[in-house]
Amino acid sequence: MPKKPAKPPRPTAAELDLLRVIWRLGPSTVKDVHAARLRERPDLTYATALRLMQVMHGKGLLIRDESQRSHVYAAAHAQDALQTNLLKDLIHKAFAGSGRDLVIAALSEHVTDKERQEIKRFLKENPDG
Repeated sequence: MPKKPAKPPRPTAAELDLLRVIWRLGPSTVKDVHAARLRERPDLTYATALRLMQVMHGKGLLIRDESQRSHVYAAAHAQDALQTNLLKDLIHKAFAGSGRDLVIAALSEHVTDKERQEIKRFLKENPDG
């Protein structure tokens, strides 16, 4: 019987911030990721970024190419796969498994008029989901 793929580990908020940078930049050195995060988090030190990325590698969130002097890190999981996994956890924990309740909560308070129009267009173009 084929083995089911391992469920991606859940990143912390800080890890998710770094993953977003790596998903945007592609494979990157710590220096690259640190420089990109400095724009939004000027208090983030290089040492903190390095340590966090090492921890993320240990957790299986990042893969690391050690063939160069500066190690290059890449996301171990595709952005959409990890986000889908996090969303499933959120629906299960916060909305008792109801995707409908999640959508209603999001639409009632957390969506701009522009986003609402995009959602309506999406639903019209994709009636089966």
